[in-house]
Amino acid sequence: MGRSGKKGQGRQREEPQLFSGKGKARSRSSGSPPARAPRARRRRSFLWPVIRFGITLAIIGCIGLAGLFGYVWMTLDKQGLLKIPDRDPGIMMLANDGSILAEQGSFNGDEVRIADLPDYVPNAFIAIEDRRFRSHYGVDPIGLLRAIYTNYRSGRVVQGGSTLTQQLAKNLFLSPDRTLQRKLQEVVLALWLEKHYSKDDILQLYLNRVYFGSGATGIEKAAQVYYKKSASELSLAEAATLAGVVKAPSANNPISDPEAAAERAGLVLQSMADAGFITQDEATGAINNPAAAKTDSYMSAKNFVIDWIGEQLPEFVKDYQQSLVVETTIDPAIQNSAELAVAKELGAQGQKLKVSQGAMVVMDGSGAVLAMVGGRSYKKSQFNRATKAKRQPGSSFKPFVYLAALEHGFTPDSVEVDEPIRVGNWTPENYRKKYLGPVALETALALSLNTISVKLVLQVGAEAVAAVAHRLGIVSPLTTDASIALGTSEVTPLELTSAFVPFSNGGYPVTAYAVTRIKTRDGKVIYERNGSGFPKAISENDLYGMNRMMRLVVTDGTGTRAAFPGFDIAGKTGTSQDYRDAWFIGYTSELIAGVWVGNDDNTPTNKVTGGLIPALIWREVMEPAHRGLTPRPLPGAPQVALSGPATVTDQQYDQGAAEEPAPPPEISAGNFLERLFGGGRHSSQKAQKKHTSARERALRDKVDEP
Repeated sequence: MGRSGKKGQGRQREEPQLFSGKGKARSRSSGSPPARAPRARRRRSFLWPVIRFGITLAIIGCIGLAGLFGYVWMTLDKQGLLKIPDRDPGIMMLANDGSILAEQGSFNGDEVRIADLPDYVPNAFIAIEDRRFRSHYGVDPIGLLRAIYTNYRSGRVVQGGSTLTQQLAKNLFLSPDRTLQRKLQEVVLALWLEKHYSKDDILQLYLNRVYFGSGATGIEKAAQVYYKKSASELSLAEAATLAGVVKAPSANNPISDPEAAAERAGLVLQSMADAGFITQDEATGAINNPAAAKTDSYMSAKNFVIDWIGEQLPEFVKDYQQSLVVETTIDPAIQNSAELAVAKELGAQGQKLKVSQGAMVVMDGSGAVLAMVGGRSYKKSQFNRATKAKRQPGSSFKPFVYLAALEHGFTPDSVEVDEPIRVGNWTPENYRKKYLGPVALETALALSLNTISVKLVLQVGAEAVAAVAHRLGIVSPLTTDASIALGTSEVTPLELTSAFVPFSNGGYPVTAYAVTRIKTRDGKVIYERNGSGFPKAISENDLYGMNRMMRLVVTDGTGTRAAFPGFDIAGKTGTSQDYRDAWFIGYTSELIAGVWVGNDDNTPTNKVTGGLIPALIWREVMEPAHRGLTPRPLPGAPQVALSGPATVTDQQYDQGAAEEPAPPPEISAGNFLERLFGGGRHSSQKAQKKHTSARERALRDKVDEP
């Protein structure tokens, strides 16, 4: 028993050896080396550390990337990101009839929906910017490696590895800084976008937020700027051109460099064909017929008033987070009429008469600006001459002189002697150096006699005249010497027109305005014009006298070309030294308008006076503007006995009627006029031909308007 137990124990211990022995026997019989099993164990012992190291390295890398991702994520979260920002608030300006005057920025947020676009529009951007857009998850490793390889082969950066999602993340959330931190943030945000939004959502956001140059952000604005159509109406060639603009908006701009834009569009089209978005024939056809950008040869003068309103908005609204609706006083019909009239008259007579620029303002009795033209061409010059150009008003300033005289006891019937006078070394003269002798103030203003105006200033005082002008609305500094009689202090067309408003509205000064109310897009009112305005500044008696005198300017005096039937019209012409500026400011009980023409470089015109081009422009705008309005007499009531309204005889007109200024003679050193005229002697201008009578001219103007 003991022996057999030992044998059993020995067999158990020897089993591995027997198995090994069998192996050895097989090895011997086959003639193979007897060490195969130990080599396998050695191979496994060599590979296992390598695999284990690789796994460990991968785990460490994943932990590191997770930590880096978490760090960047927490940084972004602390910055308050991870929320799609609204587009910058837009502004919609409405005319007084509720029509859209202008729209700036993105008033309604993102304009375009992918579903509304032809397939080739978004596909053009995918083909050239991110062909694997539909398959990656925000970051494209294959595209990144391809870009690295291409840039390495080229020796410079010729291809980017950013996906459309990364570009969107950068546009929405990040600064354009090229730093490693910004790039990491871009990657994290791209992954976040892909998790929270569909591919179409991301593509739609991208198309609405990317910059296309020429001030156009978003494909809808780009389509309107470059092709004057909606993005949904873009052709294949136009879509490819816009897709090519994104990489370099300045270099590939279809307006400034159409050849570069067409070349880039060709690359886009070929990429679309390579990606299977279009056929090769479609690509070739579009390449051979590149899209041409449509540019405006004319830009509306309404942009002058839009700019003026835009400059005032910060006064009404300090900060705004929503889009705004700005309700204005601008009348589209009158605005269009003013724009056309200025362009027409300057175009017809400007070259012959050497006058290149003009400006016009139309207002109502409350000071509301109904129309504004700041120059002949907004496209060529955005300088607003109506609000910013200060020019000498000449005789159009004389109503303030005459009102000061009425306030000092004069009446329209008061008689002054039109005769040569001398102020120091200055001798103001009438146009033809002829004098009418005793003449009523009413006639003197109608004929714009310079000597009478100077005499009135000497009697009532230059300070009194300046005070009247400031009280009625002139805000520019005024000289307080005798030269104020001839309108030598510079003013803008807007302020001079505003200062005439009290003559039409019953004597109340106004502040010119164009904004009545401002609301947010959801209807919250954040500004509304209100207030009772200024107190009455002209008495009823003086108002009657001024309107009686300025009515005669239009019926019998220097402003007859402005007359049209059916309405009580008054106004004043003006011409500055050497015919540099010509004005007509006229009004009815309903509307007031001022017109200026001249040259930006202040060179003389070819004897253009206020009764010529300015009066013609005024009538062309104001006559249609009064259609449908009920005629009312000009305000004012006499409180003292006055004679009936005067008329100007043909002899008086021929001898004295002119708004042309009287050039001063040589001025001695130190005299106040030396600062004004430079101390030189100027010869007076002579008429080119004899005037016809006032009645003949009025009839001729109605039949054969020059």
